[in-house]
Amino acid sequence: MKKLILVIFLGFLAFGVKAQVNDFKSSKTQFMIRGYGHMGYENVNTNGDRESSYDGGAFAPIFLFKHSDRLMFETELEFVINEGSLEVGFEYANIMYILNDYMTIRGGKFLLPFGTFMERLHPSWINRMPTKPLGFGHDGIAPGSGVGVELRGAFRVGTSTINYSVYNTNGPGIKTPEGVEPGEAGMLTFNNLIDNNNSRAFGGRLGILPFANNSTEFGVSFYSTDKAGNTGSIYENLGANLFAFDFSFVKQLAGLGGIVDIKSQYNKSKVDNMIYTVEETPGEFENLNFDNNSNSFYAQLSYRPTMSGSDFISKLEFVTRYSTLRTPEGAGWEANKKEYSFGLNYWISWRSLIKLNYQSITGEGGHDTIGGFDQKGLYLHWAIGL
Repeated sequence: MKKLILVIFLGFLAFGVKAQVNDFKSSKTQFMIRGYGHMGYENVNTNGDRESSYDGGAFAPIFLFKHSDRLMFETELEFVINEGSLEVGFEYANIMYILNDYMTIRGGKFLLPFGTFMERLHPSWINRMPTKPLGFGHDGIAPGSGVGVELRGAFRVGTSTINYSVYNTNGPGIKTPEGVEPGEAGMLTFNNLIDNNNSRAFGGRLGILPFANNSTEFGVSFYSTDKAGNTGSIYENLGANLFAFDFSFVKQLAGLGGIVDIKSQYNKSKVDNMIYTVEETPGEFENLNFDNNSNSFYAQLSYRPTMSGSDFISKLEFVTRYSTLRTPEGAGWEANKKEYSFGLNYWISWRSLIKLNYQSITGEGGHDTIGGFDQKGLYLHWAIGL
């Protein structure tokens, strides 16, 4: 009898252990935190006004949640020390669903594939320079992110690869004389979390990688809306059309003993014309009438001697960048600037590097100053991808 009871007890125990093991089988749900950050030192002289300071740095955590093999969620926050205070940014948050091997749909706030810089290259450990090219970022003419839905994917055609994206978002807004910055009337803004009118922006990008080794990519993008102004305002029906061309080449060349990386992008913005009546001083008004066309361009070349027999030299990277920005002549934010930058990077690991960069920006006008613009800067940054 005791043996029978012992056998029954051991049977129930084995069944319970097996049930617990089954309960704790790994599921397809996964959670991961990635991101990037940087800090550094900057010595910048702008029109004779010199500023030298350690950069408090930035931390951008990226949260990734995989609900199943097809359903995923991602979001990025950004914590930045700016002028002695902490700024928190909401970069993007979107849900993605894989329809099939060639199509993925996502919705929410996402980085726009307008060209490649903002979507692929802007993180500090991927960007070879401590700064962005002219035309990107604050007061830039290229959209960075949007709220809406997107369909994207890729497929093979022979030995070539084609990737595509089409999206529908809330669209841009436009600064007006009645706004916070009346001197920037006519400038597009791209931070519409809630649409300011009943019109949407449509956009997309087509990328072609013609070679089997995927070393080269050509891309063309567009972004368009019929209405950029607030509903009911005289600016409501101002339309905007933007397009971009981008190019990338990355390959290890035995003849040069290392990796050559070339990136470039051209942006063009056209907004419907409008006469903006701006109050320059109390009681005194000026009519600004200009062709609202803007463009920007950058080209970047880097070389890393990865085939060198020296471990130290193989981790060095030489980089140079040229960029331009032209905004409408006659606008309160008129600018015609050129940037020349030269840098030397040292790769501590595949996702961490130290960047030493000299940058010169010259030209006319712009948001920063009135009249001539001359800025020289020396930057030393340490960036890391998490």
